[in-house]
Amino acid sequence: MPIESIIVFRFSAMGDVAMVSPVLKQLIAHHPQVKIILVSRQAFQPFFDDLPNVIFHPIFPKDKHKGFQGLYKLFKELRAYKPALIADLHDNIRSRVLSSFFRITGVKIKRIDKGRSNKKKLTRKKHKIFLPLQSTFDRYAEVFYALGYPFTLQKKLEKQDRNIPSIFAGHFLPSSPPKIGIAPFAQHIYKMYPLDLMEQVIISLSKKYQLFIFGGGEKEEIVGSEWEKKYDQVTNAIGKINLSQELDLIANLDLMLSMDSSGMHLASLVGTKVVSIWGPTHPYAGFLGFGQRDSDCIQIDHPARPSSIYGNKPCLCDGKPCIELISPLMVINKIESILNYG
Repeated sequence: MPIESIIVFRFSAMGDVAMVSPVLKQLIAHHPQVKIILVSRQAFQPFFDDLPNVIFHPIFPKDKHKGFQGLYKLFKELRAYKPALIADLHDNIRSRVLSSFFRITGVKIKRIDKGRSNKKKLTRKKHKIFLPLQSTFDRYAEVFYALGYPFTLQKKLEKQDRNIPSIFAGHFLPSSPPKIGIAPFAQHIYKMYPLDLMEQVIISLSKKYQLFIFGGGEKEEIVGSEWEKKYDQVTNAIGKINLSQELDLIANLDLMLSMDSSGMHLASLVGTKVVSIWGPTHPYAGFLGFGQRDSDCIQIDHPARPSSIYGNKPCLCDGKPCIELISPLMVINKIESILNYG
């Protein structure tokens, strides 16, 4: 079969972009004649470095690809690949403008169905329809199916064999304790487990396990460094390694503790099991990490949940933020049970 080039749009956020990678991996395995041009932000390129037949093309939305003229410049760059198809996995203004340019040239476009109506029904206050929705991974796969490339998506966690970053090699001696990654931060504050409660989790776990703190940004690095100074067997990884090395480190962990955030998706990419904490959001919305288990999600049952798809809205359960109803002991017990029994 002739090689066909498919341009794929998914610009942000980090977790959503990471979720594209396992879908592309299985697409290419089923259709090796396909060449993918993945258009996303430069920082996310490491998510796709190990995929064959994938060319990463960065978008710079705040610089040379800013505004209508910038998007037209990006269109001309992408047109050089002579694509046969466009898979819009983002469906925002930028991707729609770019798709319009290609549609004029006769290129077939397929856009993701985000299921916005059903998501509103899941999160509304009154007459909530509390049913699991299609996963984002399946929504991505459906786009390629509609473009003529069907495949059955297998959501299986596969542990990757990656080198330990040299800076942390001393923590991975044969006699060292099990390793747990902790990603306590999230883009939206309402999705974050309160740091004082998370610190209680860290105090307990650090007595038995080697902990690594993950995240991004100067404020998060300060928090991670403070925990590293205060507690034995706690290592702050924030600001010490790049994203590719972060994936290397996570691949060598026994477990990751994360919010409903990018930490969960990074761990899923490299096949590391995740215990995830959910507040105003819910796995039913379709964003559980690839291959992760519903039983490893920590959340409370309450009629008010979920109140948000992305965690940008508060969720009060009986007058208290729902995520605060999750006790540190609940988190500790779940982690202990997995490390002891699988």
